[in-house]
Amino acid sequence: MQSHGKDLKGRTISRAVLAGRLVAAGTGDNTEIVSASINIATLTARPASVVFEIVGRGVLAATATLVLVGEVEYSADGTTWVDLVASATLLTLTGGSGGTTELGVARIGVDLIQDGVNFIRLKLTPNLSAANTDTAEVASIAVFDELSKT
Repeated sequence: MQSHGKDLKGRTISRAVLAGRLVAAGTGDNTEIVSASINIATLTARPASVVFEIVGRGVLAATATLVLVGEVEYSADGTTWVDLVASATLLTLTGGSGGTTELGVARIGVDLIQDGVNFIRLKLTPNLSAANTDTAEVASIAVFDELSKT
């Protein structure tokens, strides 16, 4: 795929990192999802950066919400984790009149040219405000910008 003379497909690496389903006041609601860790050394090239694309879809009662709170962590050894991007609200979806299905995308970009950033992972906490009726799904992919082939 070419854009302005650049091979975007050839310059990026993508990995699916997490998915989850939740029911208001039930399974998965307000429960942190921790993605699989990604060992940067196992990618085909050392990436300069990563963008986590996070999708939320909620079947929501009128004025009810789906809120996604997330953070990005890094590790030098794959065991001890430190915040790279602090926890913050990434996306809020609100049900319309009579109840609606809402869909949204959040994005977190991170510079990986830093000491000790050998592994990364995403942590996401989806929270439904209604009780028992609303449902939601979340998913994320990591898209790495390739720096070099060495």
